[in-house]
Amino acid sequence: MSQLTAARPAVLFDLDGTLTNPFVGITRSLQHVLEKLGRIAPPAEELAWCIGPPIQSNIGVLLDTDDRALIWQGVELYRERYATHGKFENELIDGIPEALSTLAECGVFMTVATSKLKSFAGEIVDHFGLAGYFDAVHGSELDGSNAVKADLVAHILATEKLDAGRAVMIGDRSHDVVGANANGVASIGVLWGFGDRRELLDAGADHIAEKPADLSDLIGAALARS
Repeated sequence: MSQLTAARPAVLFDLDGTLTNPFVGITRSLQHVLEKLGRIAPPAEELAWCIGPPIQSNIGVLLDTDDRALIWQGVELYRERYATHGKFENELIDGIPEALSTLAECGVFMTVATSKLKSFAGEIVDHFGLAGYFDAVHGSELDGSNAVKADLVAHILATEKLDAGRAVMIGDRSHDVVGANANGVASIGVLWGFGDRRELLDAGADHIAEKPADLSDLIGAALARS
């Protein structure tokens, strides 16, 4: 990692609900898990809360179990369907390419920071033509490591040799904000995803963005605190 890269301000982007709307793919894949395990799958609208937290946590809650073997059986069923169908049952959020282009012109280091499997995240970023904006894509591993946002942000800071005081995490759920706060990173909560203003403020978000066009100015304000 060059000193130039290390010195650049860094922006960490959540994926689901921040860059894309994955509602259909995630909820259908969760319904698939429940049906395969002999449970009654709720309507998709009742599964929206599952977009954001690590998949292992969601499946444990949905199956009402802490049995690791059963949870991981569910994870594998989820991944099987998500790999073939769910990852592209997805929509790019309006205004995101323009916001990323503006930031790229400013020369900031940009990375995806998602609890989703890193391999899935890379495929989604490529599919929507966003790869050229990002210096890196970071996500969780097959064994579940780095699925918790605090762990993931710490991993990114260490791996990319970034200064936490010159970094901003952007996401739509409390997990993104909590993960940033745990590492001394500024945070911007966004309102076009699956969390609301109260959730994000209660988690300690430094700023709230109502639309992607707001991000450039808010990132500048967040970085100015350092």
